Amino acid sequence: MSSIQDVRLIELPRFNDPRGNLSFIEQLNHIPFEIKRTYWIYDVPGGEVRGGHAFKQNQEFIVALSGAFDVVVDDGNIKKKFTLSRSYYGLYVPSGLWREMENFSTNSLALEFGSLHYDVNDYIRDYQEYLTLKENGKI
Repeated sequence: MSSIQDVRLIELPRFNDPRGNLSFIEQLNHIPFEIKRTYWIYDVPGGEVRGGHAFKQNQEFIVALSGAFDVVVDDGNIKKKFTLSRSYYGLYVPSGLWREMENFSTNSLALEFGSLHYDVNDYIRDYQEYLTLKENGKI
């Protein structure tokens, strides 16, 4: 079972150049899983919260390509907020943790990598159900 201590902020390679900087991500190197899905979140209206769920199996890696936002991760006992505001840092979120994304700045762009293809059955969208599954050792 994952806990808040398993969440990691990972610095990505960064090549500074006066013409523009470059960073990259490699699966099974910077990200501790094989990438099965990539998606992005953008045009989030002020004050809106994204996420609000946990995954039973899927692991995630989240990068703020543009702008900034907070990722609040909750293991059922402890909540921790991570601010993503640099495109050369990513947040690794293992499966079995509740997470929400909030405080999106104007024109922010969140890039997310997943370890599984989309599966609606992998989502836990009710927080009380999440807590029950954690207490019973199901996730």
